[in-house]
Amino acid sequence: MDKEFLAELVFPGKRRSVSMARHCVGNVLQAAGHRCVDGALLVVSELVGNAVLHTVSGQAGGLITVAVREMGDAIARIDVIDQGASTAPQLRTAGDTSCSGRGLQIVGATAIRWGVHDDALGGRAVWAEVFTAEDGPIAVVNAAPCEADACCHRFTGTNWWGSGFWGSRAIIE
Repeated sequence: MDKEFLAELVFPGKRRSVSMARHCVGNVLQAAGHRCVDGALLVVSELVGNAVLHTVSGQAGGLITVAVREMGDAIARIDVIDQGASTAPQLRTAGDTSCSGRGLQIVGATAIRWGVHDDALGGRAVWAEVFTAEDGPIAVVNAAPCEADACCHRFTGTNWWGSGFWGSRAIIE
């Protein structure tokens, strides 16, 4: 299946990056014509949150990269690339009252498929493919402006298709 690159976004390894990543990825997918992005946004939240909490990327000066690709009109692939960790991502069984430990179970239940691979520089990518089509109209996730708007306008403005930003990289600070 052909993968078309849509965007690569780089975020600081901070908790606030979870909502910024979700916002930007939603805008990128919607601008590319994907209709049902809620599953993709849930996956982004879980994977970026895990990168912040469990990898070197969450330490001072750490970075997280989110790559967005489409695999046809109805599937998006999200890759969250961190700077590595001493442990590998794994499914956990969380207790009934636990506040954490369900992230990859949520990803597994939401995604068509997902996986993990290491890169040559010691980083790790956790990826997921998510169904993004439905019969209804395009959903709007951008309910209110937020800090992430400063970086995402280049992906969602009226000049999206004709601008020089198609498939470009944004660095969010």
